[in-house]
Amino acid sequence: MPIEVLGVEHIDLTVNDIARSRAFYDKVLGELGFRKFERDDYLNWSNALMTIAIREASGAHRDAQFDRYRVGLHHLALRARSRDDVDAFHNFLQREKITVLDSPAEYPHYGENYYAVFFADPDGMKLELVHNPWGYWRKVQTEGRDARARYEIKK
Repeated sequence: MPIEVLGVEHIDLTVNDIARSRAFYDKVLGELGFRKFERDDYLNWSNALMTIAIREASGAHRDAQFDRYRVGLHHLALRARSRDDVDAFHNFLQREKITVLDSPAEYPHYGENYYAVFFADPDGMKLELVHNPWGYWRKVQTEGRDARARYEIKK
């Protein structure tokens, strides 16, 4: 029997300017209900399901431009409870003058009723808040296939 993974425990993000990113993530993750915890060597925000932390880039890599098409993180998507939450968060992003990459919309190529807003952190990392009521991959796993015939689970 395979080991079952229950979810994401934590994600650590590397940033160029810890003070600038702290201010950004304080606002954004605070708005999303995360609480901040700090130690001398670790700055993180947690909710009941996961932790997101930031660490400053080493000197050799400081000021590197984020490119989601290089090896590593492409983007980070967080799940919202409702479409209204996605819309309310979009309003927050606009009020705070945070870079919105793509306004709230349905993205049917990601799954039925997939509704998301995409935005960027100060280093240009792509972030997303999504409402996916059934959960695209959960549905594919349960049914064994994507209704649009894009994916089929191999046994």
